[in-house]
Amino acid sequence: MKKKKSFLKIIGVMSSVFASILLSVVIVIVAVVTLIFYGPSTTARDMLVLTSLETSAMKFVPHLYFSQEKIDAIILANSARETDETSDGDDVTIPTDEIDLEKIEIINVTGPTFVGKLMIVNDPSRVYVAVIKNFSPDKGGQRLLDMVKSENAIGGINGGAFLDVGGIGNGGTPLGIVIKNGQILVDTPSSYRVLVGFDNKHKLVVGSMTAKAAIDRGVVDAVSFGPVLVLNGERAAIPGSGGGLNPRTAIGQRADGAILLLVIDGRQATSLGATFNDVTDILVQYGAVNAASLDGGSSTLMVYENKILNQTSLLIGPRRIPTFIMVSK
Repeated sequence: MKKKKSFLKIIGVMSSVFASILLSVVIVIVAVVTLIFYGPSTTARDMLVLTSLETSAMKFVPHLYFSQEKIDAIILANSARETDETSDGDDVTIPTDEIDLEKIEIINVTGPTFVGKLMIVNDPSRVYVAVIKNFSPDKGGQRLLDMVKSENAIGGINGGAFLDVGGIGNGGTPLGIVIKNGQILVDTPSSYRVLVGFDNKHKLVVGSMTAKAAIDRGVVDAVSFGPVLVLNGERAAIPGSGGGLNPRTAIGQRADGAILLLVIDGRQATSLGATFNDVTDILVQYGAVNAASLDGGSSTLMVYENKILNQTSLLIGPRRIPTFIMVSK
C-alpha cells in the first residue's frame, strides 16, 4: 500500500512539473507573439500575420489581436497585384536536337530561412498535369508518390488548389479550373484566379483567364493557383512579406523551354519556409521567363525516381490531393 501511495505521489509531482513547464512555454510563446504583433517592427508583424494565415492550425491567431479590416489591409499591402495579362510565350523557344532532352537535374536550393529542391526538365513535352480518376469529396485524392507510380512517371510535384476546410480535407475536390488533354474537367468560381498550365506547343501559360479563353488559346493542361511570379520576362511586383514564411511549390519555364519545378520546405526547425519573393529569386536565378506559384503549405512535395526528395510539414506524412504536375520517363 505504501509503495502504491509513493508511486501515485511521484506521478502527481511529475504531472505538476510537466503542467508548470507547459504553462511556462505557452506564456513565453504568447508573450513573444504579442511583442511581435504590437512591437515597433511592422515588417515582423506582417510576416507573422501572413505566415499564420497560410497555416491550418494557426490562422486564428491574428484574429485574436487584430480586426478583420486590419488583417485585410496587411494582406493587401503584401500581395501581388492582380493583372489581366497572361504569358504570351514569345520569350520561349522550344528545344532542338542540340539540347540534351533526356537530361533532368535535381538541385539543392537554400536561403536564410529555408531549404528546398529544384528539378530542371530540359524537355517540356515531358511535363503534364495528372488528375485522380474521380473528383469526389467521398473518395478523396491520392498521394503524390502513389500517383507517380500509377502514371509510370519519373517524378512530379503537387498541383493546384483544392477544397480543404479546416486543413483536414481529403483532397478529392479541386478548386478553380482543371483542364486535361484539352478537356475542361472543372470550372467553378474560386478565389484562385490564376491559371497555370501548358499549351499545345509545350509552353507554360500563366495568368488570369477563363477556362474557355484558355482552350481558345490552345491550353491542353492546367490547374488553378497563383500568384504569377514572372510574366513575359518581367518579375512580378510582390511588396513586403509576400505570403510570409511557408512551404512553397512553384513552376517556371526558361527561354530555352526547360521546365523548373521548385519545392521549399517550411514549418520545420531546419526550414521555416519562404516568401513569394524568395521563390521568385530562385526561379529568376535559374532563368525563368514565366512562372507561378502552385499549391504550397502541407501539400508541398517532390518525388523523383520513386523517392520523396523533400520533407513534408505534416507529421502524418504526405497529403492526398487531386491534381499533380508530372514528368514522364
